[in-house]
Amino acid sequence: MTTFEFPEHFLWGGAIAANQAEGAYLEDGKGLSIVDLLPTGEKRRNIMKGHVPAFTPLEGEFYPSHEAIDFYHRYREDIALFAEMGFKALRVSIAWARIFPTGEDAQPNEAGLQFYDDLFDELLKHGIQPVVTLAHFDVPVHLIEKYGSWRSRQLVTLFETYAKTVFARYKDKVKYWMTFNEINMLLHLPFLGAGLAFNEGDNIKEIQYQAAHHQLVASALAVKACHEIIPDAMIGCMLAAGSFYPYTCNPEDVYQGMEKDRESYFFIDVQSRGEYPGYAKRFFKDNQLNIVMEPQDADILKNHTVDYIGFSYYSSRTTSTDPEVVKNMTSGNVFGSVANPYLAKSEWGWTIDPKGFRITANQLHDRYQKPLFVVENGFGANDEVNAAGQIDDSYRIDYLKRHVAEMGEAIQDGCNIIGYTSWGPIDIVSASSGEMRKRYGYIYVDRDNEGKGELTRLKKKSFEWYKNVIASRGTELGDE
Repeated sequence: MTTFEFPEHFLWGGAIAANQAEGAYLEDGKGLSIVDLLPTGEKRRNIMKGHVPAFTPLEGEFYPSHEAIDFYHRYREDIALFAEMGFKALRVSIAWARIFPTGEDAQPNEAGLQFYDDLFDELLKHGIQPVVTLAHFDVPVHLIEKYGSWRSRQLVTLFETYAKTVFARYKDKVKYWMTFNEINMLLHLPFLGAGLAFNEGDNIKEIQYQAAHHQLVASALAVKACHEIIPDAMIGCMLAAGSFYPYTCNPEDVYQGMEKDRESYFFIDVQSRGEYPGYAKRFFKDNQLNIVMEPQDADILKNHTVDYIGFSYYSSRTTSTDPEVVKNMTSGNVFGSVANPYLAKSEWGWTIDPKGFRITANQLHDRYQKPLFVVENGFGANDEVNAAGQIDDSYRIDYLKRHVAEMGEAIQDGCNIIGYTSWGPIDIVSASSGEMRKRYGYIYVDRDNEGKGELTRLKKKSFEWYKNVIASRGTELGDE
């Protein structure tokens, strides 16, 4: 494994989301949000797909986001630990419903605004740059009930108001922004991704792409507002990335791999290039999808493209047109991948493919020619505390060091990667499963799947490893 000295101003750090870390789900005036309606257990995935039983939490269900890891009250101690590791950046999200509890309040909630003021001040005190996502699987529930969430054009206006409010408030504190987290997730888990709940007889595909159009216009208007209010800021988009490999060199497999990649690239093509690609227009026509667009939308999209491409990378995916091969699907992968015989898998069925990280970065660089920001990458595992109170997560170190090495290779390939914020530097609630058992952190949190535990923080073996990676600018990744 060759090592590479990363650029001096490279943004090393970690990434969390408000709904998976903060807790305090109704404290200080906050309204209900998407994830506050997602219980742990077998019902969770069905609700994520848009089959929502109720717009209030149900009796007898456990909702892990309601307390999460209590970052809302403990952020100072957690940030001190991030600073000890040498973080240059922490990616967080603002909870939209903390700022506008219903999404259409006449005035923002001052207590919510003050919380993020205090959070950003604490980060900056430690020399850590806030990297802020405006919407990380986050829509106020009131807007889902009243308007059907992003299926309604009204959300474009309400989101623009929210974005302008936080840009104006934090213009001197936050210089790195993102609009929508993993925007392509609305095609796979539409309630989680965009607050879309479906009724019998709905044209689901049309609703999804109408919602996507509204998010793309809202993203462009947020870029416009950011450039006007904070001229020295950078604002990007964010893709759940990971290339689709064809299972064989059969041209049908190769074509399907391209089509699968385009499902995701579609969003970033619009956000980065400023117009709908020809393949998307054909898809709408072939599937008779009537997407309503306002006359001014083309200019809005064209004139307000993103400054950088943020992306998550956990694993590659594999696709096949052979019915026999398709029977062998990996479990747990939102994107529906067939098993790749050349790759190992995590306990949750995610393929482990460091080389795929380099491939994906190069594809994004070649396609967009814009700075790239790796804003999620990590390894979910069931970490155990031993009798001595220690957590040996050598498997995580192995995963991360191989990915960091491939990121270094991608930079040497010519990819302009400006930072790396690994996912869940402290254990948080898993977005996909609602579990605490699926841990990503360098810092262990004493909390189990039932919400029991003292929330005590413990350093894992990977804590010192990552601290050393940052201090050495990536030249010391540990033994091979």
